[in-house]
Amino acid sequence: MGRVEGHMLLVMKILDVDIRSVIVAQREETVDVVLVGGGIMSATLAALITSLEPSWTVEIHERRDAVAQESSNAWNNAGTGHAALCELNYTPQRPDGTVDITKAVTINEQFELSRELWNHLATNGRLPGGTGFLSTTPHMTFVRGEANVEYLRRRWETLRAHPLFSDLEFSTDPATIAGWAPLLVEDRDPAEPVAATRAASGTDVDFGALTRSMLDDAQRNGARLHVESEVTRLRQGRDGAWTLRIKDRRWNGVRKARRVRARFVFIGAGGGALPLLQKSGIPEAKGFAGFPISGQFLRTTNPEIVARHQAKVYGKADIGAPPMSVPHLDTRVVDGGTALLFGPYAGWSMKFLKHGSWLDLVKSIRPGNLVPMLAVGLRNLDLLKYLIGEVTATEVDRLRTLRAFMPTAHPKDWELITAGQRVQVIKRDKAKGGVLEFGTELVTSADGSIAGLLGASPGASTAVATMLDLLERCFPERVDGWRPQLREMMPSLGGAQWDESFELDQLVDERVATDH
Repeated sequence: MGRVEGHMLLVMKILDVDIRSVIVAQREETVDVVLVGGGIMSATLAALITSLEPSWTVEIHERRDAVAQESSNAWNNAGTGHAALCELNYTPQRPDGTVDITKAVTINEQFELSRELWNHLATNGRLPGGTGFLSTTPHMTFVRGEANVEYLRRRWETLRAHPLFSDLEFSTDPATIAGWAPLLVEDRDPAEPVAATRAASGTDVDFGALTRSMLDDAQRNGARLHVESEVTRLRQGRDGAWTLRIKDRRWNGVRKARRVRARFVFIGAGGGALPLLQKSGIPEAKGFAGFPISGQFLRTTNPEIVARHQAKVYGKADIGAPPMSVPHLDTRVVDGGTALLFGPYAGWSMKFLKHGSWLDLVKSIRPGNLVPMLAVGLRNLDLLKYLIGEVTATEVDRLRTLRAFMPTAHPKDWELITAGQRVQVIKRDKAKGGVLEFGTELVTSADGSIAGLLGASPGASTAVATMLDLLERCFPERVDGWRPQLREMMPSLGGAQWDESFELDQLVDERVATDH
C-alpha cells in the first residue's frame, strides 16, 4: 500500500467512515449497457447502439486476451456469408418431391441486412480499410448420384423463379462444372452423374477482421472494451438494474473482483452464454441446455491448388449427420492470405468454448433441463453414432471424404486444424420432452433488461437481423424513434414487408439449421 492510500485509510478511521462501503462504492460503477463477449454479436450490437444512442455508456467484456478468438475467429468458422445460395439444408424437399425455399429466402434477406449495415459503416469511414473483410467468392452446390442430381435440378428451378436467386446457374455437364471449379471433376469417373449450381455473387467473410474493426469503431464512439475480463456472476436488483461481478484475468491484474451495475445486459459469449443465462435466474432461460460439438478442417495453402479453386462448394450431409457437418470445400481469404478449407469433420467435447473447461457440460445440467437432455439423447441415437464414427476417424477416412469432393487430393498438401466449438440448443418441448435445434435462439427477459444468444450459425452472417430483433424486444418504447435512422443505415428495412410494422422477428423467428 502506498503512502497516499495509507493516509486515506487513517483519515477514514478518524472520521469513523465505513471503509468497506467506500471501497465497494469506488469499485462499483453504473453504465447503460454491458455486452458480454467480444465476438461478432456484441460488435454488431455495439455498432447499432453507439449509432442510435451516442450518449449511452457501453462496456464490453471479453474473457480472452483479444476479441474474436472463439466462434468469430476466421479459422473457427466457415466464413461463408450465408445467403442460402449453396446450402441444401435451407431448401428441404417435401414429401411430394417439391422443394421448400422459405428458409432460403429468409436467410438471404437477413444476410442482405448485414451487408447493408457493413456498407453503411464503411461508407461513413467507420470500418478502416473499407470492406476488406468481404471477398467476392462464387457459391456452388455439388452433388453426385442420379437422385441428388434430380433434387438439385428441382431446387434450382424453384429458386431461380424468385428474384433473389434469378442469377443462379445449373449444369450437369462436367466440362461446364470444370470451368467453374476444375478440382471437382478432375480425374472423376465420367460415368458418375454429377450436377452443380453456381451463384457468382457469393461472398467469403473474414468475421474476425470484421469484429475487430467494428469494436474499434465502437471504442472510437465511446464504448469501453475490457479484455481478460470475465463476468462470473450477475444479479438483478429491485430497481431492475443488473450487478455484474467481473474477474480480472490478467496475470498482473487486481485480484478482487470489480462490480458494474448495468441497466441492460447482452450475453453474446458463444458457448459461454448458457451458463451466464442460467446464473441470471430469469425464468425464460429455464429448460435450456447445450449439446457441444467440436470440429476439424483440412487446410491447404499450396498456391498451385489454391489458384485452381475460387469458390465455396457445399455438398450434401451424410445420413444421420447434423446440418453443421455438411461437407464443403471453401476458398478462404483471411488477413489478406488465401487458402482452401475442407470439412468440417465433426467431433465431440464437453467444453462449451474452444478454450473452455472440460466441466462446462456437467456444470450446465439443471433439474429443469435434465428431461429435455435425456429426451434428445434417446431420439438422436443416429447422431451419436455419427459422432462416434467421426471421433474415431483416421487420416485415411478423412482423405477419402475429401477425395469425394476433390479426387486428386494428396495428403502432403493438407494440414488438420481444429475448428471452433459449437453448442447446439436443447430446449423443452411439451410433446417430445426436449428438442435439439441447430439454429440460434435469442432469449430475452420479460422486462427486456437482459438478453442472450444461444446456438450456432447462421448467427455470424445474420447477426444484424438478430440484433435488430433484440432491439425490438428489449427496447420497444424506443423503436419508433430509432426507425428512421435504422432505415437510413439499412434501406431494406423500408421495404414493403417491414415498412409499417418493423416486425423483424418474422425473419429471425425462422430458426434454421446450421451449416457452419
